[in-house]
Amino acid sequence: MNALSLMISALSQGMIYAPMALGVFVAFRVLNTPDLTIDGSFVVGMCTCAVVTIAGHPYLALLCGLLAGALAGLITGLLQTKLEINPILSGILTMTGLYTVNFMLLGGQSNLYLQRTELNSAGAEAQVASETLYKAFRGLMVNLTGNKKFDANLSALIVTALIVAIAAAALAVFFRTRSGMAIRATGDNEEMVRSSSINADRARVLGIMISNALVAFSGALLCEQQRYADLNFGSGMLVVGLASVIIGQVFFGHRGVALGIVSAAVGSLVYRVILQVAYKVEMPSYAVKLLSAVIVVIALTIPRVKRLIAQRRADREGDAA
Repeated sequence: MNALSLMISALSQGMIYAPMALGVFVAFRVLNTPDLTIDGSFVVGMCTCAVVTIAGHPYLALLCGLLAGALAGLITGLLQTKLEINPILSGILTMTGLYTVNFMLLGGQSNLYLQRTELNSAGAEAQVASETLYKAFRGLMVNLTGNKKFDANLSALIVTALIVAIAAAALAVFFRTRSGMAIRATGDNEEMVRSSSINADRARVLGIMISNALVAFSGALLCEQQRYADLNFGSGMLVVGLASVIIGQVFFGHRGVALGIVSAAVGSLVYRVILQVAYKVEMPSYAVKLLSAVIVVIALTIPRVKRLIAQRRADREGDAA
């Protein structure tokens, strides 16, 4: 595989994980809430999408995956606001419960491939691949270009980029509405919000629902792209999302919600490129999680290093004066 193909593959994967980065951004940056539901909601979106896709509704499957994540966020939000359970513990409880839900969705097995059983012309049962968004779009690109070998990764990159652009734009517009401003205000200063006429509990629940809906939507996209759902795929997704958000902020800084949304998506792309480079140097697959943790640490350290350099420069200029 040449460098261009590697880059397209990395960007394609980065785009698929971009909605998850947006969800993490909403929870950790906008709402200022540590939500550990994310690992579970990613998988519930994937599993829900697999079940509905196999039933023959690949486009509805993406919406169902998104709604499943929103429902998971609703449960976490209610645990926090109505039962007053610690946010971290609320996320852990929901994530733990989702493991059983996901296992049931997959029919009591650890993974499920997007294929259904049909009778062939001889009357025997045969496994047939289910239709997916990515399969349909690649077929469209083949018809438009006349190239039967049109790169599947490039096709996935194009369609996912369109979806992410729409989702990011809708999210940016939403945070300018009354409900969006309420979520932002709750994340900035919840005590002040409670002293006003804004329902802080409602804003918090809505923010957590949006966050987990985006994460689950990312899982649904990945399910249709890789054509299977796996029960254990959500492990470490929170670290991946945080890495994407932090990397994006290294490039863009803290400059408002709209730019923060863009930076989270860009961070997801950069993170995947970094992983692709790591795979290129034959890094073992079991070291990916360690690399993710190291990337987060480095990204968190960069702003501090910049401040120290700026401070020392200012001190030298002061001494010279």
